[in-house]
Amino acid sequence: MKLNAVISSAPTRDLAVLAARLEGSGCDGLYFAELGHDPFVGAAVASTGSSKLTLGTGIALAFPRGPVPLAYTAHDLNTGSGGNFVLGLGPQVRAHIERRFGMVWNEPVARMRELVLAIRAVWACWASNGPLAFDGEFYKLNLMPPNFRPEPTSHAPPPICLAAVGPRMSEMAGEVADGLFIHAFATSAYVQNVILPAVERGLAKSGRTRKDFQLIYSGFIADGASPKEIAEARSSVAFYASTKDYRGVLDQHGIGDLQPKLQQMTREGKWKDMAALISDEVLDLFCVTGAPDEIGAGLGARWTGLADQISLNVDYWNTHQDNPLWTAAAEKLRLIA
Repeated sequence: MKLNAVISSAPTRDLAVLAARLEGSGCDGLYFAELGHDPFVGAAVASTGSSKLTLGTGIALAFPRGPVPLAYTAHDLNTGSGGNFVLGLGPQVRAHIERRFGMVWNEPVARMRELVLAIRAVWACWASNGPLAFDGEFYKLNLMPPNFRPEPTSHAPPPICLAAVGPRMSEMAGEVADGLFIHAFATSAYVQNVILPAVERGLAKSGRTRKDFQLIYSGFIADGASPKEIAEARSSVAFYASTKDYRGVLDQHGIGDLQPKLQQMTREGKWKDMAALISDEVLDLFCVTGAPDEIGAGLGARWTGLADQISLNVDYWNTHQDNPLWTAAAEKLRLIA
């Protein structure tokens, strides 16, 4: 099982140094989430400090961007990293796409499917030096003059992995993508009973099998001896549980009635009170807690045989990978997996 680092928020300062340290520690990949910073910029800076580390966006938002800009950026990062880049894309939710970015939200599964196919059509056009001819419902591409084509590269196009929570997006990912990012707000039971069967249906459509596809889980972990980390984890679970699109995960465990209660609290601005609704039992469904050397065992028990990669999201930035929680968890997980 591969082990990755995930950075949710970090400026570009010293990212090359951090990438080199992660590579030296045996880490397999470094992914950048799109929260307070552009994930592509982080990956670009990190690529200058690593020659073997897989670098990627985990994830970048797809719908504020078009297929051609994404094709250019991913191509350049893949070339610059020596063929070690992964393009991770996710849809976000309607409110953010419309109100934070001012973009159109409609038919997200169909649009994401077409976006992936359009990106690949651009890459194929460049590789073959042939015409660009993509005629879809959302994207129509038929112009690519010679001076707008990048130089030939010896690297294969980067893999495209999609984020999904529901079965429709998961099935589509299985059909057209190279992998799927399992949201931290997921449980092994939900993945086993909902996500994986959907992915298998998509793979069958494309004539592929499970070995052709990567499942990448981004783990919720917390040091059991740190009340601050436990409180932060409880707040994070409450935040995600308030989202209507994620109710299916709660329904899998018979606690779907939490979602409308928490959603109402967000409407009332009671953000600080939401965590009180997350019991220890609910927290345990989503978050592995314990001593540093217990974290890896807990992750392994839940995800070995389901996930191909596990990404650990901790405060790498301030600790430069000297965080004992991550280090102990990684070592234990390697022994198990």
